[in-house]
Amino acid sequence: MAWHGSERRSRLPADWPVRRLSVLKRDGFQCVAILRDTGARCAAPATDVDHIVPGDDHDPANLQSLCRWHHARKSSAEGAAARRRRVSRQRPADRHPGEL
Repeated sequence: MAWHGSERRSRLPADWPVRRLSVLKRDGFQCVAILRDTGARCAAPATDVDHIVPGDDHDPANLQSLCRWHHARKSSAEGAAARRRRVSRQRPADRHPGEL
């Protein structure tokens, strides 16, 4: 997620830097994502702390350390899912007069 134009940072708790460091230490500063092809843990260094369940639950149990690649992939998938759930604001197409 690009931080520019986002209010996400303002929704983080005041002690976010401490929580973030705590989660990174807990996870050994290594990405916790599991690789699909091998079932092994990603060996890349963790650079980001991510909410497992999206939202504002900042409990350490809902936080995980991810490498930049896995974090971007997860965020992209969550954004795509959110877009699919949105109700279309586009006006439905008019039916052909012969079908009325």
